[in-house]
Amino acid sequence: MQAFAELLDRLVLTPQRNAKIRLMADYFRTAPDPDRGYALAAIAGTLDIATVKPALLRQLMLERMDPILFQYSYDYVGDLAETISLVWETVEPDEAEVADLSLGAVIHRLQSAGRGDVRGLVRDLLDRLDGSARYAFLKLVTGSMRIGVSARLVKQALADMGGVDASEIETLWHGLEPPYLSLFSWLEGHSERPALSMPAVFHAVMLATPVADGDLTNLDPQDYAAEWKWDGIRVQLANLDGTRRLYSRSGDDISAAFPDILEAVDFEGIIDGELLVGGTARTNRATRTFSDLQQRLNRKTVTRKTIEDYPAFVRGYDLLFSREGDMRPLPFSERRAALSGLIEAASPTHFDLSPLVSFSSWKEIDQLRIAPPDPVIEGIMLKRWDSPYQSGRAKGPWFKWKREPYNIDAVLMYAQRGHGKRSSYYSDFTFGVWTEVDGKQVLVPVGKAYFGFTDAELEILDRFVRNNTVERFGPVRSVRATADHGFVLEIAFEGINRSTRHKSGVAMRFPRIARLRADKLPRDADRLETLMAMIPAGTVEEMDGDLSS
Repeated sequence: MQAFAELLDRLVLTPQRNAKIRLMADYFRTAPDPDRGYALAAIAGTLDIATVKPALLRQLMLERMDPILFQYSYDYVGDLAETISLVWETVEPDEAEVADLSLGAVIHRLQSAGRGDVRGLVRDLLDRLDGSARYAFLKLVTGSMRIGVSARLVKQALADMGGVDASEIETLWHGLEPPYLSLFSWLEGHSERPALSMPAVFHAVMLATPVADGDLTNLDPQDYAAEWKWDGIRVQLANLDGTRRLYSRSGDDISAAFPDILEAVDFEGIIDGELLVGGTARTNRATRTFSDLQQRLNRKTVTRKTIEDYPAFVRGYDLLFSREGDMRPLPFSERRAALSGLIEAASPTHFDLSPLVSFSSWKEIDQLRIAPPDPVIEGIMLKRWDSPYQSGRAKGPWFKWKREPYNIDAVLMYAQRGHGKRSSYYSDFTFGVWTEVDGKQVLVPVGKAYFGFTDAELEILDRFVRNNTVERFGPVRSVRATADHGFVLEIAFEGINRSTRHKSGVAMRFPRIARLRADKLPRDADRLETLMAMIPAGTVEEMDGDLSS
């Protein structure tokens, strides 16, 4: 447990991507089985243990500490696991007990515990672990690592450890389970590459490079196909040897939320596409917005009514595998032709083909990008006709050219401490705009943002919050925000919809802080009417999907 705890500590304090990869690769080389496999699963989010609710941890903590003192401590630290790990009174164990507390032993005890045993088990382990290991344990049981490491980064660390391509790890990933004994054995050269019992596995996706100034100048438009970039999520749909799976672009299995899609698959192969809600072009019904798709995402099960209210379909982009075999080495023109024939014979309500956009010059396609024919279009995709399908983001074969983001000026209203390396800073910010209520001009919250700013800008925002707090609501701070005193933020966001969940009546998609506007007074910030005017006509209301954070 100590080695795992040290790994988490160092990952939290290490901002550089490559340094994080080296830390994980070194740990995987030196940690024993099954500890390293469980550590891998914990960091990648594939560890299946009964999570411990924060309420239980608070109850255990309040058995030993004054509630007011604990609340003050929690408010100061900003992270529940870190707070408990610091203030929990250590009980000195004997040497035999300490020797038992490997990560594998802890996981085994958690997986073996009955529902009625969890409380006592958690208390016992908190007593026997020191501060650092206690923190790692709490992160483990709450399922909230928040250490700045994505599943993709973990897979790259595995690839570096074994000297293999990261795409090989991606291909194996969904066919293996913790503690990944066969995977580590192969990476260390002790055995052959693991054989997968499930053929419908995820394959690393091909990514596009954002268009920058000058990228297209020396390229011939005739060498590229253009498609619309749709406002859904990238998916990979696999149907091989009777096994059907639907994966997100990061490789997460989202099959359970879309049984209607899987039931409709009557072709064999693996296609790359966009998951959307509404109607396909083949049924002449309008494609709906991302907020509608949000009603289906992140669900373990869906009701028949949800499926009927938010009918999903896949808009095909590419064909990776067909009944004939691996299509990826073929040029895009041949893959698309094969995909076209496959989709033509598929269910028209569940599948269609991404339409090509006709153009003859970069200027012409730029004009189409700026003013697309449908509000759910985010921009343009450019793909070389002769490009093979290759994992990763190689510059040149594929480009994405997005519309300019929406921008507003808003006023900082509330702030909350961050997590991990940001736990000492106020870094989660709620912002609002002006509207009239009962004849008075008031600020109404319209969204939250916790990225987009530099470390230097974070220092400025944190200082303002500390010096201008007017009320406290648990970990949340309300800051001074009047017409003549406050902090104005320029907010960029990708889309906006009506919302019945938010007091303002709007929900933003992917809001971020673009600039700190010290040159503006709060009275100069935008109004709610301005945001309402940005909502595309005919947009379906977002009922219960929170897009503001």
